[in-house]
Amino acid sequence: MKHKIAVENQLVYFRECLAQFQTFTDQEWDIFSSAVIPHTLKKKELLFNIGEVYQSMAFIFDGAVRYFIDKDGALLTNYFSFKGEFASAYSSFISGKPGVVGLAAIEKTQLLLITKKSLEAFSEIPAIALKAEQMRRRIAEHYILCYEERIGTFLLKSPEERYLSLLNSGGEIFQKIPQHYLANYLGITAVSLSRIRNRSMGRA
Repeated sequence: MKHKIAVENQLVYFRECLAQFQTFTDQEWDIFSSAVIPHTLKKKELLFNIGEVYQSMAFIFDGAVRYFIDKDGALLTNYFSFKGEFASAYSSFISGKPGVVGLAAIEKTQLLLITKKSLEAFSEIPAIALKAEQMRRRIAEHYILCYEERIGTFLLKSPEERYLSLLNSGGEIFQKIPQHYLANYLGITAVSLSRIRNRSMGRA
């Protein structure tokens, strides 16, 4: 019973967050939510690994994940997704080709998964086909813009400005991100990050 209530609460929150991309009537939501799969990751557990073909979109109900790439044998963090956001390697998800990034939980993370197969199956259900396709397109567009914004911040903002921006978006979970992950993401050394952190704490 407790598990059922927990899943229902997750779906309510998911529906609220999803409203920025698409809204569903109760009947449509019953169809859509039936394809949602609850999933929990342990700390540092992989959601996807480099070289895999990404078959799901993951919505983060609680926790956070980091994206990492392989650079000459070193796994470097290059992005984060937090509570209330989607996590996936969209180029692989859309193209069906192996992904160049991996995703792993920063801490215990609760997810809601929607498989590509389920989304494609919605196209055969007239009651939800159009809305499901619109939703998928809008989510993909949103995260393409996020990626372009990230490229822009590296060109136009200092590491300290990028740090403060991430601090504002990450909420409480931000404080739990290991320093070497943050340094990777910002493109600086751990020593430089420590100085930035000290300066930002001095402003608080």
